[in-house]
Amino acid sequence: MNKVFMSRQPLLNRQSRIIASRLTLHLGEDQSMQDAATALGALDDIWTRSEKSVFISCGARKIDAGLLDWSAPENAAIEIPAAALLDADGADLIGALQTWQPTACLLFDAQATKALAVDVPFRFIGFDAQQFTLAQLKLLAARTRSYGMGIAFDVRTSEDFRACMDAGMTAAAGWFFTAPTRQPAKTLNPAQTNIVRVLNLVRQNGEIRDIEAALKHDVAMSYKLLRYINSAGFGLSCEIQSFRHAVNMLGYDKLNRWLSLLLATASKDPMAPALMYTAVLRGRLMELLSAGLVDKAEYDNLFITGAFSLLDVLLGVSMEQALDAMRLPDPICDALLGNGGRYQPFLELALSSEGDQGERIAEQAAMLGLTADQFNRAQLQAQAFAEAMEF
Repeated sequence: MNKVFMSRQPLLNRQSRIIASRLTLHLGEDQSMQDAATALGALDDIWTRSEKSVFISCGARKIDAGLLDWSAPENAAIEIPAAALLDADGADLIGALQTWQPTACLLFDAQATKALAVDVPFRFIGFDAQQFTLAQLKLLAARTRSYGMGIAFDVRTSEDFRACMDAGMTAAAGWFFTAPTRQPAKTLNPAQTNIVRVLNLVRQNGEIRDIEAALKHDVAMSYKLLRYINSAGFGLSCEIQSFRHAVNMLGYDKLNRWLSLLLATASKDPMAPALMYTAVLRGRLMELLSAGLVDKAEYDNLFITGAFSLLDVLLGVSMEQALDAMRLPDPICDALLGNGGRYQPFLELALSSEGDQGERIAEQAAMLGLTADQFNRAQLQAQAFAEAMEF
């Protein structure tokens, strides 16, 4: 049985858009690169073969030719530490790379200069942002530009992100954008207040004419709502033309989840698209992880819990203030405020998937009775869902 759990990071470009992702495989001491290849191969049927690259990292584990037993999709970029090409097993790894020719990312280290002379093409050159100063990154980015596009990994703050972009990096990987960058406001802004009013009407199964009247106060909000509902992520067979049509086709419960997303669109944060993508991914991941473990009637609530987990950052108010404005079920509020409840284990697991502690992920998944395969597949499915949305 596969016991390799994955975590993930997004890669953002200088426009603060998510353009790729990074999957890190967490292997135990008794696991090999063949185990990593098997874990990746088990995801082949749901792998998103889009233009967005997916970087594959094995963390601190030594990489060998066994990883190349995996038939990597075209958009997968395998991270190769320079030292792995030059040690005792380096010849086998080089031979496998030359034979299968996967997209490769050279992780820059002390032996990188020698590794770049090896007859292996690299599309990307990866730099650990915690290991180099800004001046060093500028110099290295310029020197390696002819070998591959520069990517900064392990970027921890928004300031570091901007510095990496200024240094000439093509993209930066990390969760820096999920941390609040300003003091919480005292109240919601007018656009947010109107969305909350509509959201509360929907949750109370209000009259359609009252909800339509509220929507007419903000034409942009109405447009965005219909755009989300008609996106590929929703998978409808016909186009929704109006709010009344949406209610008739979807019902209030399903509509509630999409209206919830509109709260984030009122954000002025330049990182809002990346935050929206992450929030939707969390929501979909929680929904998928809960399949068969909770009543189907609660799936929408789990989606909303994940989608609202970044509400404080998106709205610029405290989580308590955001929740006070809405009439949400207690399990949602309890999870978002860290007060326990039946949704909190799913939220904690979703958040752990964004970290680098494989043992913690495995323990939390085991508490819910989830296998590594179930967890890994849910992550890729949630990622595909978020990519299908139009943020």
